Amino acid sequence: MAETRKRLGRGLDSLLSSTRLQELDEVSTPAQKEKKTPASIDTSKEYVAEIELDRVKRNPHQPRSHWDEEKLLELADSIKANGLIQPILVRPMGKGFQLIAGERRLRATKMAGIKKINAIVRHASEEQMLEWALIENIHRADLGPLERALAYKKYLTDFSLSSQEAAQRLGEDRSTISNYVRLLVLPEEIKEFLSNRKLSMGHARALLGLADSGQQMQLAVMAVEKRMSVRELERRIQDLHKRADKKTPVTPPAKNSHILDLETEMTRSIGTKVTIKTNGRTGHKGKIIIDFYNLDDFDRLREILA
Repeated sequence: MAETRKRLGRGLDSLLSSTRLQELDEVSTPAQKEKKTPASIDTSKEYVAEIELDRVKRNPHQPRSHWDEEKLLELADSIKANGLIQPILVRPMGKGFQLIAGERRLRATKMAGIKKINAIVRHASEEQMLEWALIENIHRADLGPLERALAYKKYLTDFSLSSQEAAQRLGEDRSTISNYVRLLVLPEEIKEFLSNRKLSMGHARALLGLADSGQQMQLAVMAVEKRMSVRELERRIQDLHKRADKKTPVTPPAKNSHILDLETEMTRSIGTKVTIKTNGRTGHKGKIIIDFYNLDDFDRLREILA
């Protein structure tokens, strides 16, 4: 039986929870008895410490690009009044430390004018640090759609994972990951709207229903200017599809039996309709059209063709 892969996404909270901190306090000295913990956590190489902020270097793998200054100030005020409830996670580096998770808490602590911060110090490889940093940000509720899409894409690329494998490790639905990654094919102007929160994930998914980037841009600008709801934008897109369907289709030339046999063979092989269109006098060039009927079907075909 194949070994079950670890699902790390949902486990990040346990790494930093109050229960976990109590465990760390109890094993902070080597002489104390080792406790049973998940296989992915090596408590013999970690401890809780209060460290100077200027000894902490930022995480180069941080996928977040937007920081809400107002919310940072609110957190800074809370830290001034109540202290830092949840420590940051760092790893030793040279004479200092490198941040793994908790950049928002680190920034707010600096804004509060505090010089030291509580941290869990853990020995971690470059790969582990990257994975933990991505997981922490992917599961944040306030992460923007494009930031989340970039985090998923980086996770898939850096660890050479399929959408299904990533979904299992993160505790997500495969369709969720695929929906976000698809945002990255949108025109740059629309991505900017997403980054600035002028368009939502719902708007972006609706625009992905258009194959023409010009139409995508036209409707995106209209949606921003008129402050369209997602439902209104979807109705506009449906109207475009209906108008396109009313156009008289051009009757294609009859295909020879060899092409028809190839279409049948490929359709059976990958489990969806395949159309072969040839052009030129010799018919030695053309294109292959593969139908898909939902996002899961698209993911399945992408993995077959990858």
